[in-house]
Amino acid sequence: MLSTTKERILDTAERLFAERGYSATSLRAIIAAADVNLASIHYHFDSKEALLEAVFLRRALPANEERSRLLEACERAAGDGPPDLKKVIEAFVMPAFLQAKDPARGGPVFRRLVGRLYAEGDLMPRMISKHFIPLLLRFASALARALPDLPQDELYWRIHFAMGCVSQALRGTSGWEVFQGALQESRDTELMLSRLLNFLDAAFRAPVVHSQVSVAVGEDR
Repeated sequence: MLSTTKERILDTAERLFAERGYSATSLRAIIAAADVNLASIHYHFDSKEALLEAVFLRRALPANEERSRLLEACERAAGDGPPDLKKVIEAFVMPAFLQAKDPARGGPVFRRLVGRLYAEGDLMPRMISKHFIPLLLRFASALARALPDLPQDELYWRIHFAMGCVSQALRGTSGWEVFQGALQESRDTELMLSRLLNFLDAAFRAPVVHSQVSVAVGEDR
C-alpha cells in the first residue's frame, strides 16, 4: 500500500492542480496544504512534473484497463465485420465518465484536473505520448475498421478533435456565463455521456470536405 504521507501528497496535489492548474500550483503550496516537508516530496517524487505524472497515472491506468476490456468486447461482438462505431467511441469515453461519478476513483476532482491539463500547454499530450500510445493506436485501428471509407489523415484529425471534446465535457460548464444559464452544470453523468456519444458519432460519420476554405488574415473585407 502507499504510505500515508505519499497518499496525502497525491491527494493534495490532485486537488490543487485541479483547482488552480499545474503552472499556478507551486510545490510550496502543495507542501503547506499536505502538511509535509520538502524532503518528503523529493523522497517520493523527483520533481513537480513527476508528481503530476503520478497523480495522473494512479487514476488513468485503471480507466485504461477498462477501456481495453470494453474494446475487446466490442471487437468480439463484431467478429470478422467492422465494429460498431458508437460502441468503439463508448469504450474510450465511458470509463472517464464512470470515474467522474466515483469519489474513490478521483470523482469530480480528477475530472476537472483532466480538463485543465488538456487546456494547459502540452502537459497532457506529453503524458499520453509517453504512456498510452499503444492503447490509442488500438482505438485508431478499431475506428478505421468501423469507418473503412474514411481516409487515414481525416480519421486522425477527427480523433484529435474528439479528444478535445471529451476533455471539455470532463471539465464541465463553469466559466461559460456567456450563455446566460443555457448550460447548466449537471450531476446527470449519464445524460452528458449520452449527449457526447451522439455528438461524436455524428462527427466521425460526417462527410469529408475536400475543398479548402481561404482565410484572409489582416485584410479588410
